[in-house]
Amino acid sequence: MYILLTGSVAFDYLMTFPGYFREHILPDKLDSISLSFLVDSYRKQQGGIAPNIAYTLALLGEKPHIMATVGEDFSDYRKWLEDKGVDTSRMKVIPGTVSASFFCNTDRDNNQIASFYPGAMGYSSQLTLKNWEGPLPDLVVISPSDPEAMKKHVAECRVLNIPYIYDPSQQIVRLTGDELHTGIEGALALFVNDYEFGLVQKMTGLTPAEFLSYVQFMVVTRGSRGSYVYTREREYDIPAVPPERIIDPTGVGDAYRGGFLTGYSHAIDLDICGQMGTLAATYCLECEGTQSHCYTLAEFIARFRKNFDDHGQLDKLLDIKNQS
Repeated sequence: MYILLTGSVAFDYLMTFPGYFREHILPDKLDSISLSFLVDSYRKQQGGIAPNIAYTLALLGEKPHIMATVGEDFSDYRKWLEDKGVDTSRMKVIPGTVSASFFCNTDRDNNQIASFYPGAMGYSSQLTLKNWEGPLPDLVVISPSDPEAMKKHVAECRVLNIPYIYDPSQQIVRLTGDELHTGIEGALALFVNDYEFGLVQKMTGLTPAEFLSYVQFMVVTRGSRGSYVYTREREYDIPAVPPERIIDPTGVGDAYRGGFLTGYSHAIDLDICGQMGTLAATYCLECEGTQSHCYTLAEFIARFRKNFDDHGQLDKLLDIKNQS
């Protein structure tokens, strides 16, 4: 399946503060707050929703494509993705810009103070599915980027009859209820976490049953409580896979999507797709960063079968790999 991922491409600048933010915030001085924290660790890593999803898809043997705008600092990141098997040919460099940047400081309670600079992502509405050269994608994933780009990609997918996954997540607050409704009503599926699910219901006025009158299925991730996969016929309660260790939750939701979409691309049952997603998420949770988890397809399947019964469906993945 030709899966095209749209969404943010960013560098993450992650820092840790060895104390507690709350000890340095004066409630009676919030109108003139001025703080600086001396951190004890710093790292720069590849990030962004579209590449994070693509990374897990590629680990599982897929050949995902990304359509996004990036800055002049992208060359090393491009090589990293291409070496993993991700097609970056539709990633456009915007001259004179840097890629989007996420700056985050985390204290001992895992509270975070963060800033996001959109950089080249702010130009993503320049990209279009119109006048597409070559075969159209079988599936487009519309995940957070510039809100105008997200609205544009929804409209184009609907005109071109391309199935799309609608994953508005961090940009829900930048979209109106009507815009969210439009994105949902034309989608193949909706992906959100449990908090976002409540927020989308509030902003659109839609009930879960009404969502399912539009989409074929919905996925609601719930952190350590697993996830729900809803179809018009039934609801699947997918438990989380217990991690061997907890290192870093950043990018766990993106890894889930990569695992789920791998199963979906091979027509695997939706409950098993959800189980693939939750295992992929656990692998990410056990490592530092969004693209540092690593495993072979055989290792993934072996661990899957220690936790779930795929009724032999994952053999499809090994058969395809052996034929390639």
